[in-house]
Amino acid sequence: MADDPAHQPGRILIGKSDTYQYLTLALGNRHGLVTGATGTGKTVTLQVLAEGFSRAGTAVFAADIKGDLAGIAMPGDAKPHFVQRAKDIGIAYAADDFPVAFWDLFGQSGHPVRARISDMGPLLLARLLELNDVQEGVLNIAFKLAGEQGLPLIDLKDLRALLQHLGDTAPDVTKSYGNVAPATIGTIQRRLLVLENQGAAGFFGEPKLDINDFLRCGRNGRGIVNILSAGQLMRSPRLYAIFLLWMLSELFEKLPEVGDLDKPKLVFFFDEAHLLFDNAPKSLLSAIEQVVRLIRSKSVGIYFVTQNPADVPETVLGQLGNRVQHALRAFTPRDQKAVKAAADTFRPNPSFDTAAVITNLAVGEALVSMLDAKGNPEIVARSLIAPPMARVGPVSDEERRQLIQKSGLLGKYETAIDRHSAFEELQERAGQSSTPADPPAGGLLGSLGGRLAGFSAKRPVAGVSACQRAKSPFARRFKRPRAPPGRRSGKPSCGESWEASPNRPA
Repeated sequence: MADDPAHQPGRILIGKSDTYQYLTLALGNRHGLVTGATGTGKTVTLQVLAEGFSRAGTAVFAADIKGDLAGIAMPGDAKPHFVQRAKDIGIAYAADDFPVAFWDLFGQSGHPVRARISDMGPLLLARLLELNDVQEGVLNIAFKLAGEQGLPLIDLKDLRALLQHLGDTAPDVTKSYGNVAPATIGTIQRRLLVLENQGAAGFFGEPKLDINDFLRCGRNGRGIVNILSAGQLMRSPRLYAIFLLWMLSELFEKLPEVGDLDKPKLVFFFDEAHLLFDNAPKSLLSAIEQVVRLIRSKSVGIYFVTQNPADVPETVLGQLGNRVQHALRAFTPRDQKAVKAAADTFRPNPSFDTAAVITNLAVGEALVSMLDAKGNPEIVARSLIAPPMARVGPVSDEERRQLIQKSGLLGKYETAIDRHSAFEELQERAGQSSTPADPPAGGLLGSLGGRLAGFSAKRPVAGVSACQRAKSPFARRFKRPRAPPGRRSGKPSCGESWEASPNRPA
């Protein structure tokens, strides 16, 4: 085994140039980047990495946008070009398969994935709804009040009910938290409707995803390859990006600090990574940078997969140590600048011009620079990427169904739970406040409802005595003008009402 270049202890074979190129497992949590134009082999490289990590016992999470990655669950079919590539590299092609768990936000092609509104938080939710600063401020007020009032925010109907209640009590809420305009609340409500129409309603709810289910091992100690079915999800690219960022945040919050281990606990592949950064506000970019910088101490590696290194902000790009660059096309001046920028991210190789090579790489070739044993980037090498040993391509519906049944998770997430939360609580409070004998609901929102109700009547209720009205602070503020001296005999006596008095002045 030690003499087999494809199976080196503590290392994953990436490809071969003059020498074999390996990713060191102990440095797998230093993150990475796989880039290249469409059709140059990024997905195959991603599968080679996923197979290597799984074989070493590290769990993997990856989004399957085109459906091709699902084939990693089935043995490879020895395609001629893969067999030839293995021969060119100097390894034996041996068909293999890996343990897989399928996930799907919509619950159609895998186990459902759900998150609670409260877990998503106002920052990510504002990004998902494309809110401006003012609208995000109102959303922050809503989350603040939910926390103070003990209102669990589980699904979209909870958030919608809270926003409606916030609008009903806006005048008094404004005194404590700033202006809450009905038009702003209406805009947020409309954005929620758009999100619901895109199919996101099923994502928010319970049972919520248990991150530990991503960290399991299958047969022979191999790490589970968690595959998110993202074909339909990509029709809502913002939901896709926010979901993956939420997952990173969950991992960051839930996993303990362990430092550098012999191998990562989980490797996270973020395909179409540019969707995460497009038009992202500063606050979100800062949060992403912080997660990428600190999550490696949780023994989690993040690998961004995108077309060009320029898709990733420099503050994040500087955290990515293991890099594979497939071919880029330079048809325009802008493309040529992008190629030069990509070449400048590598440690130069004196034997070739990196920028020139990037545009001439064949399919299956890439520039590879991994971290060495000391954590320093290696000199970039032009390499032939090793072939994957599992199937490259989709699985049939029947194969997928059988794999889902054998995943060990069937039944845990399939049935949604709708427990008592903000929607039901606010309905109960509204019902209590509508009963005259009951006191107003407790807390800020309930007391506002009771106080505003006292000012809703424009005239006294029939049968209320003049003495009772005279004692009212409301009556003292809005007294009737005194009647002329000759008309004062028409004043009702104490005990009569204005409406019932026969001597009521005209």
